[in-house]
Amino acid sequence: MPVAIASCLGSRIVSGRLLAAAALASVLPDADVVGFKFGVPYEHMFGHRGFSHSIAFAVIIGLFGIFVAPKLNVSRVVAFFVLLLSTLSHGLLDAMTTGGLGIGFGSPFSNERYFFDWRPIKVSPLSLEPFLGQRGWRVFQSELTWIWLPALGLSVIGIASRRVARWLTNRNQMGS
Repeated sequence: MPVAIASCLGSRIVSGRLLAAAALASVLPDADVVGFKFGVPYEHMFGHRGFSHSIAFAVIIGLFGIFVAPKLNVSRVVAFFVLLLSTLSHGLLDAMTTGGLGIGFGSPFSNERYFFDWRPIKVSPLSLEPFLGQRGWRVFQSELTWIWLPALGLSVIGIASRRVARWLTNRNQMGS
């Protein structure tokens, strides 16, 4: 999702550093799997797909962006929204998967878990071994179809829109 956002906004708005930070923010929610090693149950607020997948967590990452915006070579507003959306996109996509206990969007205020009614994305296994077989192939195909190709399409539309707008601007300036 960060690449699609950056493609739509352009490199004048989203720096390479912000794009790298946004890519990290988009996968950061799954760092919660470390909790399994420490005995944190899946269904716990800090378990898998709990707080780190919440709207509050995405806002915290966005707020962090405000403080590091100068290092990312972008405005504070851009850093906030790009990091917020990149982090939030992870939970939104996970809510469209076929497995698990749902997403704790309201955490820490609620431990209720949610899925969307439309769930076309095959759930990814939590261990490496299943990736090497048929299940991993099905997950890859599902993510390609429902995540990567739409993101690529959005990127192409964003780039094309910016080029058309630039062409129209140049054309109007030449005609003035």
